[in-house]
Amino acid sequence: MFKLSEIKELIKLVDQSSLQELEIENEGARLSIRKPNKTESVYVTAPVQHTYAPIGQANIANTAPAAALEASIPATNGHAKQEDSSLHKIVSPMVGTFYQSASPGSAPFVSVGSKVGDKNVVCIVEAMKLMNEIEAEIKGEIVEVLVDNGQLVEYGQPLFLVRPE
Repeated sequence: MFKLSEIKELIKLVDQSSLQELEIENEGARLSIRKPNKTESVYVTAPVQHTYAPIGQANIANTAPAAALEASIPATNGHAKQEDSSLHKIVSPMVGTFYQSASPGSAPFVSVGSKVGDKNVVCIVEAMKLMNEIEAEIKGEIVEVLVDNGQLVEYGQPLFLVRPE
């Protein structure tokens, strides 16, 4: 693996030279430094391990991880509630980690049955070490919490179902 000091030195050398790209491989790790439009890009990749299977088994090997991935995705237990068009979905405005409370020991901001106003904080989504408070956006009652504490959420993923007042 490359040391940070070595990478910094190589970046300086590439920056001061007329080189546009530098690739180095050392002990299975590969370092690639590119200088497009006077901007540096650094890519460090770990060693790649290849596994080979006989031709007849290739399809089995390729489909097994997908089946395992599908089996590991939890099914949403509130399908009937989600289909109710009168319920408002509070969705995640970003990719991050969902937290129900301000700190691990404190009470959740809201739970099923909680009354919320449009400016009430209902959860936190942590993205890149920043804690982003998510507000209810609507006045109503929390009908369902759709994600677990500490779960990764995607942009636009529903977090809560709210019955508007």
